[in-house]
Amino acid sequence: MLHIDLDKIQQNTTTIARLAAQQGISIMGVTKCCCGSHQVAQRMIKGGATSIADSRIQNIKHLKKEGIPSDLVLLRTPMISEIQDVITNADISLNSEIVTIKKLSDEAHRQEKKHRVIIMVEMGDLREGIPPQYLHDTIDTTLSCENIELYGLGMNLACFGGVIPTSGKIREFSQLVEQIEKDFDIQITLVSGGNSANIPLLLGHADSLRVNNLRIGEGILLGLETVHRTPIPGTCQDAFTMEAEIIELQQKPSLPHGKISQDAFGKTPLFKDQGMITRGLLGIGRQDVIIEGLHPLERNIRVLGGSSDHLIVNVQPGYHKVGDTITFTPDYGALLHLFTSPYVAKKFHR
Repeated sequence: MLHIDLDKIQQNTTTIARLAAQQGISIMGVTKCCCGSHQVAQRMIKGGATSIADSRIQNIKHLKKEGIPSDLVLLRTPMISEIQDVITNADISLNSEIVTIKKLSDEAHRQEKKHRVIIMVEMGDLREGIPPQYLHDTIDTTLSCENIELYGLGMNLACFGGVIPTSGKIREFSQLVEQIEKDFDIQITLVSGGNSANIPLLLGHADSLRVNNLRIGEGILLGLETVHRTPIPGTCQDAFTMEAEIIELQQKPSLPHGKISQDAFGKTPLFKDQGMITRGLLGIGRQDVIIEGLHPLERNIRVLGGSSDHLIVNVQPGYHKVGDTITFTPDYGALLHLFTSPYVAKKFHR
C-alpha cells in the first residue's frame, strides 16, 4: 500500500511557491509522477501552484473531469494521434514541432477554440526543444496559426542529459527570449525556465532574469531539489510512504549455493557472504516498483534485491513475524512505478 499525506504535499507546495514568489516566479504543480491524481492536484493548487501540468493526456482528461480549478498544461509534446483530445481537454501544451502546432491549430479551428502553446527551446539537455538557430522559423509559423496563441517559451534541463540549470544557462535563455520579443515585436507571457533542478538557484537568490515560471514535481512531492537531491528547507521528505507485507521469514544463507548465472532480469547477481541471515520476503516486486529506490524506515533492515513479485530484505532476528508490514520511503522513480502499478493500493490521508 502507498500512503499519501496530502497535508504535507500542500505544505511543500506552499513553501516552494512562497520561495519562488520572492523572485516573481509562479509554479506549475506537476502531477505526472502521481498519474494525474486529482487529490494531489487540488492540494498543489491550495498550496499556491497557479496551474497543473502532466505529461499524459489521459491524466489531463481525468483532472479536467474532476474540475481542477486552474489551467491544465500538457507537458509532453502532443502526439499527432491525440490532437483532438489535447484541444478538448488541455488549456496549454508544450511543443517542439511545427507540424504538431499546425495540427493543433486545425483542430482548434474545428472546435472553435483558441489553444495556447509554450514552445520549448533546446538548451543542452537534449530531450525536447527546438535548437535556437531554428527558433525564429518556428515562432514565425506559430504566429501565423489563427487558432494558436504563442503563450510562452520554455526550456528543460537536468532530465535526460543531467545538465544543471546554472545562472549562465538562465542568462542565455533569457537573452533568447528578449531577442524573440524584439525581432517579432511581441511580449512573451510565460517564460518557463525549468523544473525542480532550478530550486538551488532560488535558494541562492540568483537573478531569475526573464524566467517567471517553473514546473515543479519532485520538489513538491518529495521535498527535494533534483541536482544533488538535497532537502528543500521547510519541506517534508515523507509525504509518501509504502508498506509491504512479510509473506515469508526464514533463516537462510546469505550466499546462494550452486552455479550462478543470470537472474530473471538478465543480470548476474553478486552476493556478500554474511553467514546465516534472517531473510524476509515481501509481497511486492519489480513489476510494481524500482526496488533500488526504496529506503526502509527501520535502520535494522537492508534491501537485498527482488524479482517480479518479491522484495527480499535482511531483517534483524526476532523483530518481525509473517503478516507484519515494513515501511519504506520511495525515491522519484520508485514513486512513479508505485503509482502506476494497479497492484499497489493507494490511501490518501488528509
